[in-house]
Amino acid sequence: MSERGPYSDRTGPDGEPGTARLGVSFDVKPHAYDPIANPELFDGVLARRIVAFVIDLVIITTPVIVASIFIFVFGLVTLGLGWALYGLLAPGAVIWALVYYGMAFGSPASATIGMRVMDLEMRTWYGAPAYFVLGAVHAVVFWVSVTVLTPFILLVGFFNERRRLLHDLAVGTVVINNPIRAQVLRDSRSRG
Repeated sequence: MSERGPYSDRTGPDGEPGTARLGVSFDVKPHAYDPIANPELFDGVLARRIVAFVIDLVIITTPVIVASIFIFVFGLVTLGLGWALYGLLAPGAVIWALVYYGMAFGSPASATIGMRVMDLEMRTWYGAPAYFVLGAVHAVVFWVSVTVLTPFILLVGFFNERRRLLHDLAVGTVVINNPIRAQVLRDSRSRG
């Protein structure tokens, strides 16, 4: 198997080498971030991810709490009829969380607000910036994996050199220090 994929020694219907039998070409890309060559990209990432998660959790839950208080007061004013809106609260919270993660990861910073505060960013394993759908899927896979497999699956990050968690491995992402923080760490290592 060569670097272009399993069908690289064959030509497809368009005469292009590396074209699969279905007429779809693909490239196998190497990992963009090497923890041995660039350890500053992964220095302290796990601890700062926890703090970033807490910040993002506050950002996500605050509007949900405000909405639930509003629904409660509205229910009192309408003699209980407004409390039917509680049925929309859970789906609304899920939609809000997906939009938040999708928009944040799809932004030029490729990071949630919590991750920006902690100087982190998310990239695909081959180095491309994240995008809206990847951010939303990343959030869904995180919550499903933590719910189904218990929070102990977060320990996966201690046993791989890129500090990727299970949901990072599942969706093909890696969380690294942003370029500014990585440069500061690189400079401090070269001085020391």
